Amino acid sequence: MQLLFHPFDLQLRHTFTIAHDSRDIQPTLIVELRDSELSGLGEATSNPYYGITIENMIESLGTAKAIIESGAYNSAEELWNLVRPALKSNSFAQCALDEAAHDFFAKKKNQRLYDSWGLHIDNLPLTNFTIGIDTIEKMVSKMKELPWPIYKIKLGTNEDLRIVEELRKNTNALFRVDANCAWTAEQTVAFAPELKKLGVEFIEQPLAADDIDGMKKVFAESVLPVLADESCIVESDVKSCEGLFHGINIKLTKCGGPTAAKRMITEAKSLGMKTMIGCMTESSVGISSIAHFLPLLDYVDMDGSLLISNDPASGVTFDYGRIIFPDRNGSGAMLKA
Repeated sequence: MQLLFHPFDLQLRHTFTIAHDSRDIQPTLIVELRDSELSGLGEATSNPYYGITIENMIESLGTAKAIIESGAYNSAEELWNLVRPALKSNSFAQCALDEAAHDFFAKKKNQRLYDSWGLHIDNLPLTNFTIGIDTIEKMVSKMKELPWPIYKIKLGTNEDLRIVEELRKNTNALFRVDANCAWTAEQTVAFAPELKKLGVEFIEQPLAADDIDGMKKVFAESVLPVLADESCIVESDVKSCEGLFHGINIKLTKCGGPTAAKRMITEAKSLGMKTMIGCMTESSVGISSIAHFLPLLDYVDMDGSLLISNDPASGVTFDYGRIIFPDRNGSGAMLKA
């Protein structure tokens, strides 16, 4: 088995701004597991908020290279456990490797990834398309550029309600809003009735992750459901979200990949919470990995490949929010020549 690295700079179609970050280029690392016959691909993007760089992902994976290239494992889950001691401090690196392993072993079975997991692709949720923070005029323009059935609106400004009001004048699409920790409990409870009138389905991570008392108030008083993002990063966080959130938004990069994400989904469902997977502006490699979770999800945010102009891979495609799987085994992702 060979461990190979393919770093790329993804060019964003528009400057992407959220409450604590703004960028035009998204560095990403595509990891490849290759033997003489098969190749599996996985991906994780860099993230300054979490201290993740392309260099430290490669360095972390290098510490587990002997285990990875030994091939002394028979499943992605087995490899996940073998490399966990070395990669525990870099979940993004483990995610890229884990996605590659799931892709590889599904191909080894001559199956699509969802088939190898025993899932069926009936009645899948539609993906939203994200509108990053900008001037209201530019946010409206971005929305008109790509008509879509569901928009996720990034908020965290001094005119959040006005933004949603103005966007609503230009579409009948369903809205979701994500404050990325920028609001207070009082703001959230006050905003929720107005947002509900404007066709908002739920609020994602309104408060800082450590504001437990505030989330108790929001959970009890908000007329809209609230979903955890920054409050639910790893498996041990799922139980902590019970009684604070109505659902969780899992990021494969933050939890360490599909192996951990599947366990998080199972636990969340057992606690009566909704499940969602979100993306981190990955190319078609990471987005295609997310697609195979759709039968397990209530909501999905997998628009990363739509936000970039130089996708280095092909994979799943989209038809007005509906996901179309390519006729290929594994995740369906393939690097372009």
